[in-house]
Amino acid sequence: MAIWAPKAPVMGSIAFYVVMLGSILKANCLDNGLARTPALGYNTWNAYGGDISEELIRATADLMVSTGLKKAGYHYLVIDDAWSNLQRNDQGRIEANSDRFPSGMKAMADYIHSKGLKFGMYSDAGSHTCLGYPGSRYHEEDDAECFADWGVDFLKYDNCWAPASDWVIDRYTAMHAALNGTGRPILYSMCDWGVGDPWLWAPKIANSWRTTGDISPSWESMLRCLDNTIGLSEFAKPGAWNDPDMLEVGNPGLTEQEQRANFAIWAILKSPLMVGTDLRRLSKTALEILTAEEVIAVNQDKLGVAGDLIWKRGPTEVYAGPLEDGSRAVVLFNRHTSGTQYPLSNITVQWQDLGFENDVDATVRDLFARKDLGTFRGEWTGVVGLHDVRMVKISPTESSSRYKDWRPWLQHGALHAPFRAEGLQAPPRPGRSAKLARHQTMKDREADVQGFTADQEKTNRCDKGFIRA
Repeated sequence: MAIWAPKAPVMGSIAFYVVMLGSILKANCLDNGLARTPALGYNTWNAYGGDISEELIRATADLMVSTGLKKAGYHYLVIDDAWSNLQRNDQGRIEANSDRFPSGMKAMADYIHSKGLKFGMYSDAGSHTCLGYPGSRYHEEDDAECFADWGVDFLKYDNCWAPASDWVIDRYTAMHAALNGTGRPILYSMCDWGVGDPWLWAPKIANSWRTTGDISPSWESMLRCLDNTIGLSEFAKPGAWNDPDMLEVGNPGLTEQEQRANFAIWAILKSPLMVGTDLRRLSKTALEILTAEEVIAVNQDKLGVAGDLIWKRGPTEVYAGPLEDGSRAVVLFNRHTSGTQYPLSNITVQWQDLGFENDVDATVRDLFARKDLGTFRGEWTGVVGLHDVRMVKISPTESSSRYKDWRPWLQHGALHAPFRAEGLQAPPRPGRSAKLARHQTMKDREADVQGFTADQEKTNRCDKGFIRA
């Protein structure tokens, strides 16, 4: 669907543009009924980059079942970049890579579905994907029909190779309209890197939107993704979620404590929880973090309200959010520099910062330990290690349900202003050096697709021999 935009949009015009978008989309908003709670699943990128194959995806599906990830709620298996041929076929259709996926994507979907999982795929809102494969820009309807015919349940839609002159809202809205037009419910995950303040407009067209650039398995990267998401909880709701990028739990580069922090904070922010590690080498510790039942329950709470930062003093922080029963999920986070002579910090959460009266008695339960810690009045103090968290549920002993209307941004919005000011993103640009560097044959691939242009005329749709699921 074409949408009017100024020829040279600037970030300062975003508020006006969102108003225009709202009026245009009023009769055509996202209507797929999906992601009423954040998506849980697996994505191939963080573990394998472009080194994927049919055999690897089948093995990953098997492992999602055998490790207990599926039982814990991880149902989406998403194939990231490098799944297609380097060029469209003579009819302009996108096809599975004949070497890596010789059985085709319909067969791949059938196998994943046979395991009780849902099938996710990847494309790009530019002329190419980040690794130089065909993107979907100006082929949105063609590719959406392909995805629907193959039985795709989830689309991750990236932001490489898109010039700034092709306004980000136009590009992502075009695929939204194409997916809606297929009639198949396909969860739409915008990997837009936070460009154009998507939290202001993406809830009308997508099930999730990235708030930041790519994450990597390092403490500094995790904090950057977190800080760019602080203060955005008010824009999330059932069916539409902020996404600070995939989990790094299980990957070298983060300590056990940092992996636990990654998981707990992403869970309370109501981020999609997408595993991105090699399941063939998944440690027992990482698996225990990923399958922490009571932490996942916070992320999947039916109230559908995202938690946020409610208290900060130097490098110690408290995050909190309301739950359906009127209790609070709370994360105490110790960001102190590692290697100091004081490895532990006491962090206190005050009842008044949770919307409770100070004279209320409330039980405190440790969600990772699955252990009740006692009943307290007015406050609770937890001991938290360096780069670690304590995640608890705090429940008033009487009349909890009357507290479920509390929202962190209404009480603590002023705390988020410094983070929001720092969260501006650069405009979209062709490619991403971090991603391109992970693919050693990029120059050869660029030569193969040199003649491809985003203006190529749309031709026939997918092979109609496929039977739509």
